[in-house]
Amino acid sequence: MNTVLQYICVPLGYLMKWCWQLIPNYGLAIILFTLATKVILLPLSIWIQKNSIAMVKIQPAVNFLKVNHYGDGDTIAEEQTKLFKKEHYHPMLSLVPLALQIFLLLGVVEIIYHPLTFLFAADRDVITSLAEFIGADLSGSSYQLAIIDAIQGGRISAGMTIDGVSAEALSSICSAAGRLDLSFLGLNISKIPGEVLGWYFAVPVVAGVSSWVLCFTQNLSNVIQHEQGKLSKYGLMVVSVGISLYLGFFVPAGIAIYWVASNLFSVLQMYILNACINPKKYVDYAALEESRRQLAAIAALDKTDKGSAAYKEERKREKADYKRFFGIVGKHVVFYSEKSGFYKYFEGLIKELLSRSNLTVHYVTNDPDDIIFTVAKGNPRIQPYYIGLRKTIPLMMRMEADIVVMTTPDLDKYYIKRSFMKKDIEYIYVPHDMMSIQASFREGAFDAFDTIFATGEHIKDEIRATERVYGLREKRVVEFGYPLADRLRELGHEANEKRAERAPGAPREILVAPSWNEDNLIDSCMDGLISSFCKEGYHLTVRPHPEYVKRFAAKMRAVQDRFADVPEKYLTFELDFSKNSSIYTSDLLITDWSGVGPEFAFATGRPVLFVDTKFKCLNPNYEKIGLVPVEVSLRNEIGMAISKDEVAHADEYAEELFDNAAEYEKKISDVFSAFVYNHGHAAEAGAKYILSSLIEKRKKNS
Repeated sequence: MNTVLQYICVPLGYLMKWCWQLIPNYGLAIILFTLATKVILLPLSIWIQKNSIAMVKIQPAVNFLKVNHYGDGDTIAEEQTKLFKKEHYHPMLSLVPLALQIFLLLGVVEIIYHPLTFLFAADRDVITSLAEFIGADLSGSSYQLAIIDAIQGGRISAGMTIDGVSAEALSSICSAAGRLDLSFLGLNISKIPGEVLGWYFAVPVVAGVSSWVLCFTQNLSNVIQHEQGKLSKYGLMVVSVGISLYLGFFVPAGIAIYWVASNLFSVLQMYILNACINPKKYVDYAALEESRRQLAAIAALDKTDKGSAAYKEERKREKADYKRFFGIVGKHVVFYSEKSGFYKYFEGLIKELLSRSNLTVHYVTNDPDDIIFTVAKGNPRIQPYYIGLRKTIPLMMRMEADIVVMTTPDLDKYYIKRSFMKKDIEYIYVPHDMMSIQASFREGAFDAFDTIFATGEHIKDEIRATERVYGLREKRVVEFGYPLADRLRELGHEANEKRAERAPGAPREILVAPSWNEDNLIDSCMDGLISSFCKEGYHLTVRPHPEYVKRFAAKMRAVQDRFADVPEKYLTFELDFSKNSSIYTSDLLITDWSGVGPEFAFATGRPVLFVDTKFKCLNPNYEKIGLVPVEVSLRNEIGMAISKDEVAHADEYAEELFDNAAEYEKKISDVFSAFVYNHGHAAEAGAKYILSSLIEKRKKNS
């Protein structure tokens, strides 16, 4: 026996001997011994319970650390260590129960295999002589059990002459061994089930079930195990049940008794500790769930094949661009874009900045195929960087620039944070549509911005009202406009010219362009809408939102299948989103809450038929500021709104709009003129503000 195991077994041997003396049945003594170890170690169990609660209590903070510093493993580790020290949490303490269980198990195995040593304190030489007398293998583990079996079977008895064993020693051992009751529930606990089989087959089954019960209840109620992932939970269950089956089959049944008793007492102890030190009093489970949600969301951002050559090349490119970005000091203006499609919102601004100054524009994009890389080839003063979203998170936290321009809302709320390195960066929000911001964005989506580029007076009113209601600091609101509005008008003018070229008597072109949010036209009333126009004089084109087709392809196919027999001259489904000619060449647009409605009206001067499906709203508290979102108020100014129950007669409402087309054209033009700032020179106004702000910062720092 090695020294470490000796130190473990000696005190445990005394405890086992005391239990056996109290209850002569060895099986019951093992159960009492197991209970006694639980009681002795109770203070440690309480400490572990409190430590586990501390871990779960700070888990939301740990998760938020991982969200805030996603992709920056060194910072996460450093900040997590600080958090553990602050909260007096000991991460290694979670290994103590496992270590104790292993040491106790090793000790019990040694004691049960060697009762002559630990229960009867027999001399080692005497034991060796008795083993040699019966021909037991001293290199095996069970030779002492074989000696006891020989004594109880009459092959060794007091009065015999055995070399190396005195008559007194033999009498004492035979007397003690004769009193050792090894039977328990009809089984001899010294037997190894795998060798004798029969009813002993029940031993590993019971051992395995007890482990399953322990793991199952811990997954439900253990302070820390309940919060672990499925892999950890069920992985531990598989390992534990596997160990139980091994113990049940290949070691004496007495060891399995200890294992079963230990598992069941652990279940009882867990519920007692939970009742006395209830985790629910200390843990904010709502915050824990929110932190998990955010962590899961950010972990799902990268779904690329990490083994592919393209992925490796992108990571290499990203690493080089990340290093290059931080290798440049004195960056004045940085634009941040999530994907290539967002360049159009920055294009006018960037062109104006370059033409009015000698600035270098730094452009960070999450899209490796962003059009900015092509644009930059023709202008060395545009410095583009491909940085994936994961690396963008630490990049933004380390940002050092004078101004950061972005279309991404929710700054400082989710993944994208304000810089930790430079506190006086001016963050500017650039709009990517002309509509309201109070309902279509999350509550507080713009609180962390310093400056808002407003498309029109309605945005300024919403920002100021939000600041008053919530007591927020006043932001700069720049009368910017919407540079794309002028391009929309050009598209609308070109489309109107194409419409004028149609043959006389051609059917009216009706475009249905639903959103993809809950209760959209496709899900709520598409059948009635299609049926109302499937007749002479109309051609209906259904152009679903690309996101709807991506997410709900089966639903889209079902709609197409239901109208498969309708001739193409009446109905077409347009699923090629690379083309958008149908949007502006149509005579009438029908939509729900899609942003394409106002764009169509302002671009073409033609009215829109709106269907009042469920209002598209990301901020349930938008009414607090006391303003009506323009997407609601505009509906009956640039068109007509009908209920879902009225779509069966949509053709009649469409004719009413056609009959009053001239009046709507003038009304839409008047609304547009008052609705958007700086017609024709919005980008110029934005660039002038940025340059003036940079000059102001330079004066302040000089």
